[in-house]
Amino acid sequence: MSRGSIETQRQDRVRDIEKETAATQWGGDEPRSSLGYGSEQNSIAPQDESPPTPCDRSESHTHDVSFGGVIRRSLSRVSSTIQPGPPPDGGLQAWLQVLGCHLVVMNSWGFVNSFGVFQAYYTTSLGRQPSDISWIGSMQTFLLFFVGTFAGRVTDAGYFRLVFLAGCIFQLVGIFTASVATTYWQLLLSHGICIGIGNGCIFTPTLTILSTYFSTKRSIAIGIGACGSVTGGVVFPIMARQLLPSAGFPWTMRAIGFILFANLVVCFLIIKPRIPPRETGALIDWAAFKDPAYSLYAAGAFLSLWGVYCAFYFLASFSREAVDPAFSSIGSLNLLILLNGMGIIGRTVPNYIADRFGPINVFIPVSFVAGLLSLCWVAVDTPTGLWVWTTFYGIFGGGIQSLFPAGLSSLTTDLGKAGIRIGMILTIVSFAVLTGPPIQGAIITAMDGKYYGAQGFSGVSLLLGMGCFVGARMSKTKKIGGWKA
Repeated sequence: MSRGSIETQRQDRVRDIEKETAATQWGGDEPRSSLGYGSEQNSIAPQDESPPTPCDRSESHTHDVSFGGVIRRSLSRVSSTIQPGPPPDGGLQAWLQVLGCHLVVMNSWGFVNSFGVFQAYYTTSLGRQPSDISWIGSMQTFLLFFVGTFAGRVTDAGYFRLVFLAGCIFQLVGIFTASVATTYWQLLLSHGICIGIGNGCIFTPTLTILSTYFSTKRSIAIGIGACGSVTGGVVFPIMARQLLPSAGFPWTMRAIGFILFANLVVCFLIIKPRIPPRETGALIDWAAFKDPAYSLYAAGAFLSLWGVYCAFYFLASFSREAVDPAFSSIGSLNLLILLNGMGIIGRTVPNYIADRFGPINVFIPVSFVAGLLSLCWVAVDTPTGLWVWTTFYGIFGGGIQSLFPAGLSSLTTDLGKAGIRIGMILTIVSFAVLTGPPIQGAIITAMDGKYYGAQGFSGVSLLLGMGCFVGARMSKTKKIGGWKA
């Protein structure tokens, strides 16, 4: 036998050994599917198809077991190949989302906007300074926004039901444990932190889903959903006004908890995601901040929400301490009910106009008037004047809270990233609502119970926010080449 034939046989034998080794390492000659069963397609594949190289196996193994890989897989879903099409902009399913959003906002923002009742009650019953008590309410609002980034991300990944259920549990545990709380720290943990986490888990996902069902009617749909804060802002103070004197604080909180529970059951049944899960991405979309309109809008939202809640927290105490003749406890609660009730105009009329002229275009004058009203509050010192002022501020203060998410949705053209981009700004403004009321409460304490310092802080913040919205509008209209923003 020639040397060439021997060499050829030796090379063939080496290749056979390599194939046998590869087959042993990968579980046999027949490839298997991810479920462990033989794949018919793979069984008829050519036999000389080479197995994955050691380098390929190493990379795959690293991807599977790395901590980052596990986290990415837990927050991601395989995107559907079926495109949902354009937003329906109406129909039964779309308007059911509006109803669900309304009830969610009632549970979250309606309860937040009712904190003026608890601000006055806790200050009296616990004997603490207003700035101390305001940390309970501001922590609740802060977590509503801050959790938004993570809740929005998980919603985009396809886990709406999971995050919404978690929010329901946190909210209900918080309200029922607050009913038995007797100390400041117990109320901070239950009323502030636990309810705040629950609010964040249900609010941002619901807003994200609602924004994907509408295009030309998006602002009015969000406005109707935002009116849930009016519903809650009227219902919860009325319940407190009627139940606190007769049933006491524990059963007042439990009665509110039963209302929250009923709303959550309805929401869980009717809210339905429309956009399929998107592929894994970064927790923060840094590219969004390269858009000047988005960045300026974020700054304007921070400044506006830094100042707008002063009245919602301190109006009741102001009416009993800084007005001559002073309001009674029942009268101060009626004033808070009016403040929240007038928000139904502020949350519908501006949003209806915004669908025609653009949400940012409407947001600018609303912010301007709200800022002027906050500065004018300094001159109010009679019951009649306070009733009139509350009526107008309820409209324009409510308009800010409603136009804020509508304007944000208009800046997010990629519906697949709606949850991330909305959640990012919600997290930014969370620090505004966390620090705003305590700063205002500290100013009131430092000025021996005088309110004009806090009122000025509120007005200036709103006017500075308006300036940022003007810049955001200029940037957006320059980019799109039109006037509607």
